[in-house]
Amino acid sequence: MNKIEHIGIAVKDLSVAIPLFGKLLNTPCYKTEQVESEKVTTAFFKKADTKIELLESTDPEGVIAKFISRRGEGLHHIAFDVEDIYAEMKRLQDEGFVLLNEIPKKGADNKLVCFLHPRETNGVLIELCMEQQ
Repeated sequence: MNKIEHIGIAVKDLSVAIPLFGKLLNTPCYKTEQVESEKVTTAFFKKADTKIELLESTDPEGVIAKFISRRGEGLHHIAFDVEDIYAEMKRLQDEGFVLLNEIPKKGADNKLVCFLHPRETNGVLIELCMEQQ
């Protein structure tokens, strides 16, 4: 793993959260994107080398909607940039981690992504990210 790629925060309403985080971080949202496979709309902020991704569910049965109903708004995941997502997935599986998807899928911000089950990572959902070529 190279570095933290972004921190994902689950929110109920991007129209409220985007201005809030814009003020908090003193920087504008630079990108919003709908990710159909995850049933979310994302909003990205960048401050120096740090990125924050806000996630709003587009479906009441989506994973973000379910997360918010169980835990409320807040920290959803930490994403790590990796050089080779396939090799990193294999390495982590060999180390005993449980992958939530067997093959990488298209995520936001032109990334291939894979998630690790939080049961194996002290309750923290971990996302692996690799820039798509």
